[in-house]
Amino acid sequence: MSKLKSILANLCRLLLAATFIFSGFVKAIDPLGSQYKIGDYFAALGMAGKIPEWVQLILSISLSGLEFTLGVLLLLAIRRRLVSKLSFVLMLGMTVITLWLTIGNPIQDCGCFGDAIHLTNSQTFAKNLVLLAAVVVVMRWPLYQVRFISKTNQWIATYFTMAFIIVVSLLSLYHLPLFDFRPYYIGQNIQKAMQIPKGAKPTKYKTTFICTKDGVQKEFDENNYPYNDTAWVFVDTKQEIVEKGYEPIIHDFSITNEQTGEDLTEQILSKDGYTFLLIAPFLEVAQDRNFGDIEGIYEYAKENGYAFYGLTSSTEKGIKHWRDITGAEYPFYTTDGTTLKTVIRSNPGLLLLYKGTIINKWNHNDIPKVEELNAPLSLLTIGHEPESSTWKKILTIVLCYLLPLVLLIIADRFWAWTKWVKKREQWIKEKEQWLVKNEQKRKLYQLLKRKRNMRKKIVAGNWKMNETLQEGVALATEINNALKADKPNCDVVICTPFIHLASVANVLDKDLVKLGAEDCANKEKGAYTGEVSAAMVKSTGAEYVILGHSERRQYYGETAEILKEKVELALANGLKVIFCCGETLEEREANKQNEVVKAELEGSVFHLGAEAWKNIILAYEPIWAIGTGKTATSDQAEEMLAYIRSIVAEKYGKEPAEDTSILYGGSCKASNAPELFSKPNIDGGLIGGASLKAADFKGIIDAWKK
Repeated sequence: MSKLKSILANLCRLLLAATFIFSGFVKAIDPLGSQYKIGDYFAALGMAGKIPEWVQLILSISLSGLEFTLGVLLLLAIRRRLVSKLSFVLMLGMTVITLWLTIGNPIQDCGCFGDAIHLTNSQTFAKNLVLLAAVVVVMRWPLYQVRFISKTNQWIATYFTMAFIIVVSLLSLYHLPLFDFRPYYIGQNIQKAMQIPKGAKPTKYKTTFICTKDGVQKEFDENNYPYNDTAWVFVDTKQEIVEKGYEPIIHDFSITNEQTGEDLTEQILSKDGYTFLLIAPFLEVAQDRNFGDIEGIYEYAKENGYAFYGLTSSTEKGIKHWRDITGAEYPFYTTDGTTLKTVIRSNPGLLLLYKGTIINKWNHNDIPKVEELNAPLSLLTIGHEPESSTWKKILTIVLCYLLPLVLLIIADRFWAWTKWVKKREQWIKEKEQWLVKNEQKRKLYQLLKRKRNMRKKIVAGNWKMNETLQEGVALATEINNALKADKPNCDVVICTPFIHLASVANVLDKDLVKLGAEDCANKEKGAYTGEVSAAMVKSTGAEYVILGHSERRQYYGETAEILKEKVELALANGLKVIFCCGETLEEREANKQNEVVKAELEGSVFHLGAEAWKNIILAYEPIWAIGTGKTATSDQAEEMLAYIRSIVAEKYGKEPAEDTSILYGGSCKASNAPELFSKPNIDGGLIGGASLKAADFKGIIDAWKK
């Protein structure tokens, strides 16, 4: 099953990685195209013109960067849990968006793969459902993904990838996209790409014209367009497909003289020789810092008899504004703005045609300088199609990104291997040292075991405020009889309320069960109504007394000083003291348990001399485990009791510490007592609720027989 999970997780992870890397890269090399598509989404939501273009551009670069980076991180299995969750959020959002597109069809192409691959909305939705299922598998079993790079060095690959994809976007923005997937690529003959083969049926469209007059907007078709009423102002057009037919590669390119209404498309595209086309979708926002180079090209074209036209979707006002700031003398004709943005990702950009074939394209930042134009175009490099540079571009990407990444992975794997070898050598060395010391450790363990066996093993019951006198006597009798029938392997103590002591003492066999009180006063005697002195406790036949219990500290405000006085009086009257210490849940969560326990012991019992200390039994009670049903694990209990023994050793020496019995007092039951009592530093238990039933109490006592 584990192998199947691994195969599924890694297949899904590779599918997602390949999709994200391809999708992110084709968007990154065409940031303006992605910006235009994001603008289409905002327009579909009724937010056209409300989101600044620079915000859309940032969103474009961010989205492509996120997709590409997530793809690489998935491929290399970097930050597996986080990346799988981020991928799920991304795919969930994309799936919801494509569901909306599938149902409402507000946009014909979602743009998920830029212009590299066009899918219908339903195809995209199906694709996203598959990817969403894959990302759920990856998110369910993220740690089954096989790493290609160590956790130590994964940050290098992450930041290198992010930097690379951002640089790719910025370079494509400043120049032109590295790869041109649009139909207006270098080498394309526009006129031929617009032709419909003989016998093929063209697509039939219904064109609707939107015009306004006196603030009223109205739609017209080709039959009722108000050609003779100049009061109607044209606003926009929209086309609907009436009958789908053959659609040529280029189907929306046209050049119109707005002043005469003449269609100049064929005239310009069929020209012999060279033609320069300055492409400026929107002159109002076109970059004008390089207009000097544009003007130089125009002068060069004039001198050498080459045609030079400007194509724009701007109005006469926009054209006039451009002429005013640049001094442009070349003619401008009208072409659809969306088409012009598809022709070249630059505003403005420059195209060079030769007999209708695109010979070259330049971003406005790369327009040839006048100094370079020192001969006819036929003799210049720019006058000919550049040699196919696709492989050169791929090689550049390999050298700039893939090669360093592969070298990083190889170096990382080598580093990880050498680290593993060193760790193995260290492990072998440590194992040899362990084998050498094993006999000493075994002997030390046996010594500690013997020491532990010398300490008293005690199970003490604390009845608290339970049982009437008659009930208490009956319970004590039952416990006593059970132990007579089956002798214990430890000392047994029952600590009862004061009213039980004298009566219970009469029914106990002192050789089997010792008697103890739950508290005593911090005064020797006097006018202290309701208090019970240590001497009174001793007079009942009791031998033990519990002091410092957490309930006394919590409910009656017993301080370290009060407990100190109680301890001294109890010892002075010949009582053995079961002294309690322990931390609350808040103190444990703050990792202050050692500090708290040490302070409680130092405040109330560590002032005693060595002789007096022999009559002290310590009981560690994790307050958070008393009466809550929670139990400290046996390892947690052992850790705390070992610490308590260590601070006793610091105070009184190793020998007295080894002789001190330390009990565990946190929800001990017959079911967990054997495990607890098996720990070397746990010498028994201070039992609460389980001591109120003879069978339960006997079950804990019997743990010392296992």
